[in-house]
Amino acid sequence: MKICVVGAGAIGGLMGAKLALAGNDVTIIDKGAHLEAIAKNGLKLIWEDGGEHIAQVKAVDSAAAAGPQDLVILAVKAHFLEQIARESEAMMRPDTIIMTVQNGLPWWYFHKQGGEHDGKRLDSLDPTGILTKHIDTDRIIGCVVYPGAAVTAPGVIQHVEGDRFPIGELDGSESERASKLLALLEDAGFRSRILDDIRSEIWLKAWGNLSFNPISALTHATLVSICQFAETRQLAADMMREAQDIAEALGVTFRHTIEKRIAGAESVGAHKTSMLQDVEAGRSLETEALIGSILEMGKMVGKQAPSIKAVYACVKLLNKEMLLQGGGVRVEHAA
Repeated sequence: MKICVVGAGAIGGLMGAKLALAGNDVTIIDKGAHLEAIAKNGLKLIWEDGGEHIAQVKAVDSAAAAGPQDLVILAVKAHFLEQIARESEAMMRPDTIIMTVQNGLPWWYFHKQGGEHDGKRLDSLDPTGILTKHIDTDRIIGCVVYPGAAVTAPGVIQHVEGDRFPIGELDGSESERASKLLALLEDAGFRSRILDDIRSEIWLKAWGNLSFNPISALTHATLVSICQFAETRQLAADMMREAQDIAEALGVTFRHTIEKRIAGAESVGAHKTSMLQDVEAGRSLETEALIGSILEMGKMVGKQAPSIKAVYACVKLLNKEMLLQGGGVRVEHAA
């Protein structure tokens, strides 16, 4: 299959490498030193068992250079989607599938939902309407990302743990293309399944995104540290409870308890969340996709979320200060 991965960061790089190693024709869209390293040396993947693999991929800096694809995996952070959306038509064939793997809630959340909010555009995720205008919702299959990974050097992806990528059509239907995508992921060595309610799975993952990510960004603590420190464990639980109230008001069903979700994060160990990695690298943070969108939905259903709101304010200010000062924040050993 001809596949383009837009954004070869931790997850995009992981997927691109595994799909290429499985024999697919993979193109990577990225920029800077990371793109240069991939073009020169291939995409290096270090698996959690220490095994090293070099995936040969085509490395380009634009959708036009990538050309038409069978599958486009949108793996850039949510706040970078507008730029690629404007160029996305260059990658489209009549039956091209788009798979979204962003953290947090997706901009298409209410498209084909079928409820009272069906078709509503979320201002926090698509403020200008560019995504809705340029990305054909009919092409989209949702995906929830569970593996942990990190970019450890230009062109190098370190897998931390996990291999699950459940997928689902936005309207919950069964489809031939979803089955085709399932087979593709499994052939690449991932675990996947087709869900008839992708939104409930998105919320299950979002529980962790909206709590552990910002808490780690503010404290520089890993998952296990957050979960084993009484005050932050309680804060995470409070944020999850507020989010669950909002989600259930929208018809979402949770198949795990909050304690089970926290225990799952604790078992990952000393892993730095993606938001903490971004803070240390001085990259802009996914404040709206991970937290702001939750608050917007809370207003829609009349639910208060004071813990989420307080943490959101702090992370948003941190993001502003980082951008204004042009740098990241890292805890280093004192002299």
